[in-house]
Amino acid sequence: MTQHLLQGRQEKEILWYQRRDVLKAAAAWVAMGGLPAALAQQRSNIVQLAGDATINGTRLSPDQPIQSGDEIQTGPGSNLIFVIGNASFQVRQNSRLAVGRGDTLNTVSLLRLLTGAVASVWGKGVNRTIVMPTLTAGIRGTGVYSEIFADQGMRNYFCNCYGTVDMNAGNQKQVSQADYHQAFWADATAQDGKFLSPARALNHSDEELEFLAGLITQRTAWQIAGRKGSRDGSGSMTY
Repeated sequence: MTQHLLQGRQEKEILWYQRRDVLKAAAAWVAMGGLPAALAQQRSNIVQLAGDATINGTRLSPDQPIQSGDEIQTGPGSNLIFVIGNASFQVRQNSRLAVGRGDTLNTVSLLRLLTGAVASVWGKGVNRTIVMPTLTAGIRGTGVYSEIFADQGMRNYFCNCYGTVDMNAGNQKQVSQADYHQAFWADATAQDGKFLSPARALNHSDEELEFLAGLITQRTAWQIAGRKGSRDGSGSMTY
C-alpha cells in the first residue's frame, strides 16, 4: 500500500477500497459485465453505496441509477462509487456535485464539484470538464482527485494523477502532463502573482485510482509502466 499524506481527512476515508463489502461489490460489477450489462439489464450503475446520499434532493437507493444531469450529495460517513459512460467516480463524505449531461444520459460532459471531494478516472474522449469554485480543468483520458477545503476559505485542490489536463484558474492557464500525481492549489486571489501553486499528493492513494480504473477496464499509468514516483506532487515517475 502506498503512503499517503492526510490533511483534514481520516485514514478510513482513504482506505474504503479495502472494505470487504466494497471488494465484493466491485467483483460482482465486473463479473456481471460492468456498465454495458447494467444498461442492458436496466440495473443500477452504483457499484457501492455506504451511508446516506441524496440525488436531486431525494434519498438515493443503491438500486437506483445515476444519470448525467443529476445532482448528488453525500452525508457524514458515507461513500459512493458509481460509473457513467467510460468514467468512474468515488465520492467522499459530505460532498455535493452535479454531473453535467453529454450527448446521452450515459455520457458525462461536466463534473461540477460544489463541496467535498471526489476521485475519478476518465476514459479517452473530448469536451469533458471538471469545474470547481476557483479552478476549471479540461480533461482527456486521465485519473484525477479534486477537493474543496472549506476550512481554508474554499481553497481548491486538484491532482492530475496521470494523463493530460488543461487547467484554468483566474487569468492563469497551464497544461498539466503527469505520469504520477502532479498536484496544485488553486486560489481565488493570486498568491505571489499566481493563481496556481504546486502541492503535494494529498488525501488520496494509488490504490483508489487503480480500483476506479479497474471498474472501466483500464489501468493507471504506473500500473502500465510498472514503476512509481515519490508522490511529491511533481508528476514524474522514478526512472
